[in-house]
Amino acid sequence: MTSALSKVPEVTLVFWVIKILATTLGETGGDALSMSLKLGYLLSTGLFAAIFVVFVVAQSRAEQFKPPLYWATIVATTTLGTTLADFVDRSLHIGYAGGSSLLIALLAIAIVAWKRDLGTLAVASVRTGKAEFYYWTTILLSQTLGTALGDWTADTAGFGYLGSALIFGALLLVVWAAHGSRRIDSAVVFWSAFVLTRPLGAVVGDFLDKPLAKGGLAMGRFPASLTLLVMIVALIALTKQRPAREAH
Repeated sequence: MTSALSKVPEVTLVFWVIKILATTLGETGGDALSMSLKLGYLLSTGLFAAIFVVFVVAQSRAEQFKPPLYWATIVATTTLGTTLADFVDRSLHIGYAGGSSLLIALLAIAIVAWKRDLGTLAVASVRTGKAEFYYWTTILLSQTLGTALGDWTADTAGFGYLGSALIFGALLLVVWAAHGSRRIDSAVVFWSAFVLTRPLGAVVGDFLDKPLAKGGLAMGRFPASLTLLVMIVALIALTKQRPAREAH
């Protein structure tokens, strides 16, 4: 029996901690560009899209798993997802519910196409160009969806930032319990958790930077983004992440 190395990391506790930090950074960083610097959603989306393409190309050309490159690409998807969701929801006046519905449909299409084409959604199978295309497309859509869902629960539904964080945290516990029971396919569990960590990060990001009058900590987008970035870099530097393995 041999093991094939993947170009994405093994799913561990460290993976999920960095993922949540990265999604939170995506919210504060995306808002810093579009709102604090007043570049607007469309221009910010264009800039983040260019950065995303650069990192995805670099990731696809890499011959092995490289943690700094992988997580830089993840952060690129979270910042792009933030401004893209805001553009769709606000500038196009679709609304949070409409934007969420559209993104859920697109995400479902991407997942079904991936499964039908390659036969598996397992992250350990991400070793080819085609698999990477599906992987990063799915991730980008899930990051964008997460922003819309977070805004919908916090603002439209009126749960606020902490209330929304509790909701998504509780849903993640349900997914974790399902994983422990081993009654649900591990790939389904992974992608469910991956999607849910994004709105969790989005509402935590808003909680950090929004004014006290709006239920936030008024930390500021740039200080919050810098703090989160330092934490991510430290975790990458201090922990040893291995590539996911798929046994044959």
